[in-house]
Amino acid sequence: MKDEYPHYIEFRHVYKTFDAPVLVDCSFHCAPGETLAIIGRSGVGKSVSLSHIMGFLKPDEGRVIVAHRDITDLEEAELRQIRKKVTMVFQSGALFDSLTVGENILFSLELREDYDEANRADVVKGLLDMVDLAQYEDAYPSDLSTGYRRGVAIARALAAQPDCVLYDEPTTMVDPIMSEDMGRLMVRLKHQLGLTSIVVTHDLDLMRKVADKVVFLYEGRVIYFGPVSELDRCDHPHVAEFLAMDRVDLSGMGGSR
Repeated sequence: MKDEYPHYIEFRHVYKTFDAPVLVDCSFHCAPGETLAIIGRSGVGKSVSLSHIMGFLKPDEGRVIVAHRDITDLEEAELRQIRKKVTMVFQSGALFDSLTVGENILFSLELREDYDEANRADVVKGLLDMVDLAQYEDAYPSDLSTGYRRGVAIARALAAQPDCVLYDEPTTMVDPIMSEDMGRLMVRLKHQLGLTSIVVTHDLDLMRKVADKVVFLYEGRVIYFGPVSELDRCDHPHVAEFLAMDRVDLSGMGGSR
């Protein structure tokens, strides 16, 4: 499979239309161990792209490759096997409010075929240590800030031992300090665990901190795909406008956010 599909995730000329076109001839890829950011204004197809990677949506045309496999025509039972390798951290965290932080992580652990009940307490603690939240094991999600809930959601995602994590707007509605912490955590997990990551974000600071490559979507089309380091040199007017607006936002906030 890796010879035929060398990239861990790849879109090949993907089209998706609802009431209007959402993805139009989208092609990009992410190699194993890389972090790819998907950026652009609201409504350009960023979250729809994540839904295609998870197999929640199928393209109208084109092919979607995930975990070195063409998942475009897979049935739900086969997609469940893919989702053991690729997991998603939702904006909301999607935690169970009736369970403690530790119980939320345990829920994910118990879904693993190699789950060993004997060392579950150590595994839960280890996962919370990894995201610097061990002191909140007995707390409930409602007791935590938005940023901490996302940290718990990441720990729960890692409990499944995935190869790839998809982050949906991980720094939305968090303060600047938590945003910095989230970026550092994502970089650390990438290097410690060798994770492949896809990050949908409006936060260009986060993009520059964590991503190797970036896809810029505009009206459903890819208008830039390449290294983050080359984005500032892109001469597409919509990319230039987006970057200029971000610089204005930064200067208006005293150079930080």
